[in-house]
Amino acid sequence: MASPTSTQVVLALLGTWVGWRVLKRVFARDPFAHIPGPAAGSSWLGGNLLDLFDKDGGWDFNFNTAKKYGRVSRIAGFFSAPALYLYDPKALHHIIVKDQNIYEEPEDFIRSNTRTFGLGLLSTLGDHHRKQRKLLTPVFSIAHMKEMTPTFYSVTQKLKKSIAQQVASGETEIDMLQWMTRTALELIGQSGFGYSFDTLELDAVQHPFGISVKNLFRGLNNTGVLLTRVTIWPYVFNFGSPKFQRWVVDTLPWKALHEVRDMVDVMHNTSVDIFEATKRSVARGEDPSTRIGGGKDIMSILIKANSSASEEDKLPDSELIAQISTLTFAAMDTTSNAMARILDLLSLHPEIQDKVREEVTNAHEEHGAELDYETVMALPWLDAVCRESLRLYPSGPTTMRTAREDVMLPLSEPILSKSGKEVNEILIPSGTNIIISILSCNRDPKIWGPDADEWKPERWMKPLPGSVADAKVPGVYSHLMTFLGGGRACIGFKFSQLEMKVVLSLLIRSFKFSPSGKKIIWEMNAIVQPTTEDAELSATGDRKLQLPLKVSLVDRK
Repeated sequence: MASPTSTQVVLALLGTWVGWRVLKRVFARDPFAHIPGPAAGSSWLGGNLLDLFDKDGGWDFNFNTAKKYGRVSRIAGFFSAPALYLYDPKALHHIIVKDQNIYEEPEDFIRSNTRTFGLGLLSTLGDHHRKQRKLLTPVFSIAHMKEMTPTFYSVTQKLKKSIAQQVASGETEIDMLQWMTRTALELIGQSGFGYSFDTLELDAVQHPFGISVKNLFRGLNNTGVLLTRVTIWPYVFNFGSPKFQRWVVDTLPWKALHEVRDMVDVMHNTSVDIFEATKRSVARGEDPSTRIGGGKDIMSILIKANSSASEEDKLPDSELIAQISTLTFAAMDTTSNAMARILDLLSLHPEIQDKVREEVTNAHEEHGAELDYETVMALPWLDAVCRESLRLYPSGPTTMRTAREDVMLPLSEPILSKSGKEVNEILIPSGTNIIISILSCNRDPKIWGPDADEWKPERWMKPLPGSVADAKVPGVYSHLMTFLGGGRACIGFKFSQLEMKVVLSLLIRSFKFSPSGKKIIWEMNAIVQPTTEDAELSATGDRKLQLPLKVSLVDRK
């Protein structure tokens, strides 16, 4: 019998070690056995998480779990390991603010993000994350948003022109998701990197960078890819050199994995090109006014700030490059889908659409073709529509944290154990995964009242119920968890707000949006994305992402 090779021995040892880690998780004592929750999912490997993140059925699982079990419930994680699903405000405060150094992003997600985006904000923890955030925070200030507002209008005027060309002869069905995506990419391109991805003309070819970013989350959440990311990837993350790992990815006959690989390649190569061009421009001392965005783009400012930073605060070029894919992903996909959702809602509620149209029309007649930052941000009906849509339909319905040590988690109000005993706090063992339900917190009837599941922008036109402030939800935006809170809150939420309001105000003033008659399906692909029941299918069986709406010119008579 031939002796095993060294490679076979290494693989056998690796397999044994991974198996031991898995079994250790499976047979560990269940610390949440006393907490009610849904039955384990149909898959032992995926537990309830495959139900939670199911692109079609995930909505029902989230709604039913919150309605039946309340603010805290026990669910089955990967390998059916015990985990918690919660949206209790006091618990959230401890997780994302008070004890945020204990509750961190899961390591498997951090490692996956590192391979996907590089060492950017989505891929770093602790002091490393805080160091990056310190350098980035000034470029997302209100003062900088005011300076960038003209760029937002310049880009959106191009969008308006192309939409007008399509409806010049009458009402036309238009895929508004495609236009929101292209616009969001161009906005982050110009104001973020001094780079133009898209002319926004009718016959312009979409930049592969935008296509890759748009399809990335769906690719990463393909069932097979997702399970591999959380079950195998954490244990082989550092096995072999990057060259060897790339060879393995290239060699495996796995179409879904190769699609993700190609998206990541496009994102990385484009990011390097953008960074090097910006770095050369700054080094040469070129006149900022000659650059796209007038030299006020985020990357130009970051490179200058980084060059003058102290050695301990300075970031390597690789981390600045990583911010390009990171910020584009964070800024483009979530905001474009949010704008698409708002247009869809306004098409279904023409009376609200008319109120917003009257408001923005009056504002433009008083202040001119372009509104300044303060004016566009303060329009009451536009603001109410944005807040209510982001409350009811957050682009990211859930997020996850892992406890790095044993810790007690207090609750706003007691829950009843399976035996009927009141539970006021829960011992969270180190390594426990916690699913934070942004969706359920934003719809909690104890906070927002019995109509919490209804889209009512008018609720923001009057003082909110005292229960909203009393709940002390730890989000950075409007008592909501949509943009999270604490040290990992969305750094660009002011950018997102400005983008939505400029784009929507110009579009609603000029165009009327109506339902197309096609059934819209909002898939829960970790980021919520629209498609239709009859959408064209890809080679992997995924529906084409789209939002068809009927669009017509507003009658000014």
